[in-house]
Amino acid sequence: MLAILKYKAGNQTSVRRALDHLGIPNTITADPDEIMAAQGIIFPGVGAAGQAMDELVATGLDQVLKRAVEAGKPLLGICVGCQIMLDYSQENDTKALGIIPGQCNLFNPAWEEEDGTPIRVPHMGWNKVTPRKSCELMRGIDTDAEFYFVHSYYPEPKPDYVLATTQYGCEICAIHGGPGLWAVQFHPEKSGRPGLKFLQNFYAYCREAENAQ
Repeated sequence: MLAILKYKAGNQTSVRRALDHLGIPNTITADPDEIMAAQGIIFPGVGAAGQAMDELVATGLDQVLKRAVEAGKPLLGICVGCQIMLDYSQENDTKALGIIPGQCNLFNPAWEEEDGTPIRVPHMGWNKVTPRKSCELMRGIDTDAEFYFVHSYYPEPKPDYVLATTQYGCEICAIHGGPGLWAVQFHPEKSGRPGLKFLQNFYAYCREAENAQ
């Protein structure tokens, strides 16, 4: 069973639909006991970093997530969830969760596409994701596969944590973290077959981690 974190800044329904399509058991929950008992946690997010952090702190879910990480519970952050797993976000001048070292920055509108045209902010569209380190969640996914992005800010973790990048004005981080702790700037639940495979890989990792205990 995967726990999809329930809070006001999440896009839980889209994630649940994707997991249901794959036949992966899941529940949308804010209950700490259910979260800690799950095989893994998906931490989605839409909207603004400040709003998301305010909701997490108000409900105590910030501490639940930190306890889960400390306990070795597999965690996947998506979009705003990915951004606020870092120490800080420029959006709303937000002190974030600090699970992974780094910060989230606003796109520079002066940056240009490869053809010389200015980038558009927010970034909305399909982009190729290029692995930079081994990442279990990218197994079996074509190297030319594209994923769906929608964001005005981008994660900049400590370099050791960068697992994959994409190109938008410059090279930016698309996946950061490490084994059992991942954060993705794109939306796997909205990224067609590559995104579904990504979620399947996460669930497979969660099951293997549970069996190894």
